[in-house]
Amino acid sequence: MIVSVSRRCDIPRFQFDWFLQRLDAGFVDVPNPFNAAQMRRVSLLPQDDPVFVFWTRDPGNIAAHAEELEGRGYRFYTMVTVTGYPAALESGAVPVETAVAAMRRLAEKTGSRRVIWRYDPVFLSSITDLEFHRRNFRNLARGLEGSVRRVIISLYDEYGGAKRRIAALERAGVFNMQAPRTDGAPVPELKALIADLASLAHEAGMEMQSCAEDAASLGIKVGACIDGDLIRELWGFEAPVRDKHQRPLCRCAEAADIGRYGSCPAGCVYCYASR
Repeated sequence: MIVSVSRRCDIPRFQFDWFLQRLDAGFVDVPNPFNAAQMRRVSLLPQDDPVFVFWTRDPGNIAAHAEELEGRGYRFYTMVTVTGYPAALESGAVPVETAVAAMRRLAEKTGSRRVIWRYDPVFLSSITDLEFHRRNFRNLARGLEGSVRRVIISLYDEYGGAKRRIAALERAGVFNMQAPRTDGAPVPELKALIADLASLAHEAGMEMQSCAEDAASLGIKVGACIDGDLIRELWGFEAPVRDKHQRPLCRCAEAADIGRYGSCPAGCVYCYASR
C-alpha cells in the first residue's frame, strides 16, 4: 500500500509528532472528506509494506528521523515544495535557505532520487511575472544542484477558496493575477518560460516533469507525484493502478491519504486544500 502524507495538509512540517505516534499505534483512522461519519482505517505496520510519499515545504523533521524510519523497516520518498514566492502569496512559508538546507541533509541520508523538488504552482502575477520566475528558479536550482534529480511543476488551477482569497488581495491592490491559460491552453509566453525553466533544471542536473498537466502543450515530460515507476525502481514494489479519484490528467498511483483538508496553517493563498 502507498500512504500519502499528505496532499491535504503538511503533516511532516506541522504534525510529525502525531505521525510518529500513529506509527507506534500501527494505524490511523481517516475520515472521508465528504462524509465525516465514514472512517477508513489505514495500516501503518511495517509488515503490511507501506510506502510513504511525503509532501511538505520543510523536510527537516523527515531528515532528522530518516534513520529511525528506515531502521523500523519503512520505505519512503519526499516531495518538497519550494517556490520562493513573496509573503503576500505564502505568508507561512519557511525561509528558502531553511528548506534547501533540509533537502540537502535529507538527500545525504536517503539519496537524491528520493528527494523531489516541486516548483508548484507556477503562479503568474504582477509580483511573480515571467522574469521573476526565471531569476527565482535559477537561484533555487543552483542551491539544490547535486541533491535533487527531478523537479515537478504545474500551473495554477483556480479553485473556489483560492479564487476568493486572490480576488480580495487584488481588490486591496496587493497584486494582479496574470492568466496562465487561454481557452485551456498555456499562453505562448508561459510555454517559453517553461522551456527556459526546463533548460535551467537540466543545467543543474535535474529532469523537469509535469503534474496533472498536458505535458505536450508545455514541452516537458509528463510526470506523476505518487510515481509507481519510481517506487518499482527503488524497491521492486508493484504500485497500484492510476488513482481514478484524481484529476483527469493526474498520473499518480492509487494511495491512501491520511491528511485532513483545512488543517494546514501555512496560509498559501493559492492552495486548493485550504479552507
